[in-house]
Amino acid sequence: MAVVAGVEADVRGRTEGDERDAYMVRTASEADVPGARAVMLDTVYRDLRSGYVPRWHADIIDPAGAYLEPERCTLLVVERDGEIVATGAVRDRGPAAPPNPQWVADRFPSGSTAQLCRIYVRPEHRRHGLARRLVRELCDFVVRAGGYERVYLHTDPSVPGAEAFWRATAEEVCDERALPGGGQGIVHFEVPVAGLGRPAAAPA
Repeated sequence: MAVVAGVEADVRGRTEGDERDAYMVRTASEADVPGARAVMLDTVYRDLRSGYVPRWHADIIDPAGAYLEPERCTLLVVERDGEIVATGAVRDRGPAAPPNPQWVADRFPSGSTAQLCRIYVRPEHRRHGLARRLVRELCDFVVRAGGYERVYLHTDPSVPGAEAFWRATAEEVCDERALPGGGQGIVHFEVPVAGLGRPAAAPA
């Protein structure tokens, strides 16, 4: 899930371009795990309001095991002034059914589906294009990794800005709010990415 600069210079003389350049997007290392975990936990408590739920958020407790160790997964972080202020990840599995609709799970099978997740930006650093930069670099990783045929994500439309961001970036697959009973209330999307379908790279 993601929540997506002012032109006026600040007291240090920074312009919009300078502000963007102050953010470094890079692949996370073990040293970044505590900062990335803090961004994720703050988001699930503050924005998603679910708090930590083990069956949903095990990857937040162990980002290294979930994203740094598997070859076809990744975790990106955005750093500014030595602080991790945003995260974004790729996992190599699709949505499970249940709780997701069976036809959605069938469309995005694990193994050939790259799922974008944990695209979180701290509130004070939003509106600097960080979510878009993360999505672009995550999709580049998916193409380089090879073996993926689709890029999937879901979002909670109750999070301010999330639905509008993804509707401008991806294609709706299923809005569960339209299902009988409202489903989980989430929206499933597919990100169109050129270059998918190449064989996975051979292990080094």
